[in-house]
Parts: sequence; C-alpha cells; structure tokens
Amino acid sequence: MKPLNYAILKFVTTVKEACADDVMAALEGEYSHFKAFSKPGVISALMTAEANGLLEETRFDMDSNNELRVYYHAHEEGAATINHYIKD
Repeated sequence: MKPLNYAILKFVTTVKEACADDVMAALEGEYSHFKAFSKPGVISALMTAEANGLLEETRFDMDSNNELRVYYHAHEEGAATINHYIKD
C-alpha cells in the first residue's frame, strides 16, 4: 500500500481532472482508516502538489452545500514526474 499522498498523486494522473471529493470517493475503500484521510487533508495534499508544480488547477465551482470545489489535473510534465518517482 502506498502512502496516502502518493495514492492521491497517482489517482490524479489517471483522470482528466479531480477535486478533493473525487479523490476521497476513489480512495475511500483503501485509505478511509488513515487519520489524514479527511477533506482538509486531501485538499492540503492537492494544494501542495500544485504549489510544487505537479498539478494545475483546471476550474472551480460550488457543491450542493455551497462549498468551493477546486479541480486539478496532472499536466504532461507533472504526470511524468509523478509516474517516474511513484511506481504502481
């Protein structure tokens, strides 16, 4: 099992774009028992990856609870870097 942050990065390389809710839905089965597996934790991991140049923000909207959702994608160089260092 990969560390949670690695799993988050790898997941984002497999989809066109994802928000924290998408990541949590995809990883819930395997990572729901991790303490860091919370919406703020996932958002923090995504924002850190963006700040480090691995992901880009693609768009944002409001969910049904009127909370901001930010979507990210792994651009070509970011995905190559993630896949080089984090093996399946």
